[in-house]
Amino acid sequence: MLVHPQFDPIAVQVGPLAVHWYGLMYLIGFTLFYLLGLYRCRQEWRGITKANLEDLLFVGMVGVIVGGRLGFVLLYQPEYYLSHPLEIFSVWQGGMSAHGGFIGVILALFYFAWRNKKSLLTVGDFVAPLVPLGFFFGRLGNFINGELWGRVASADLPWSMIFPQAGDGVPRHPSQLYEATLEGLVLFLVVWIYSIKKRPPGAVSGLFLFGYGLARFVVEFFREPDSYLGLQALDLSRGQWLSLPMIIIGAGLWIWACRRKD
Repeated sequence: MLVHPQFDPIAVQVGPLAVHWYGLMYLIGFTLFYLLGLYRCRQEWRGITKANLEDLLFVGMVGVIVGGRLGFVLLYQPEYYLSHPLEIFSVWQGGMSAHGGFIGVILALFYFAWRNKKSLLTVGDFVAPLVPLGFFFGRLGNFINGELWGRVASADLPWSMIFPQAGDGVPRHPSQLYEATLEGLVLFLVVWIYSIKKRPPGAVSGLFLFGYGLARFVVEFFREPDSYLGLQALDLSRGQWLSLPMIIIGAGLWIWACRRKD
């Protein structure tokens, strides 16, 4: 049985300026998005230029941050923030939703596609393989902070871990690392390899949506439900119910795109 190392949440501090691990993970994710995007820009058939990529990075950052925060507020704790509206802006206290971030990014891509007169499917297919590594580093940030721990696990599980933040001293699944692996590394490899050669418009986006939704749905069986929500209908978590539409839409988009090719 392992014990969470209790990392210092501050990665770097210079005088009064403190850089937290979670913020640093976001920065790494955005940097990799740009570097991998530069590589893909060299292939003209993808339809995205370097200038487009820089605009995509900006609107994507806004979409992730604004969508992630509003998603958490509206999907997870609407009653609390209705009573404490000013705390909506207290992002340094934590509280971001991956599903809300998805909605924010989709809206940002809609705006980018409209503004640049490009197909939304073309833009989505370009962006999809660049996103999973951001999930990987984001979940590492969750692990470093000792937050979003997993459900109770058998003490015989070699990698079961006690999270002191949980306050109960029982071994748990390090579900943050499960998510980093499935939503991050595995999804990145699958979508990146699939997108190496030209695919029907929408196929890469569909695979990404399906893959993320499925990975998140599975990992939620090992992640402790939020204490203020618990399990919901059919003993599924809020995260699982939010992932089901992504699985359905992703599968439908992929099938539609592949059949449309014919």
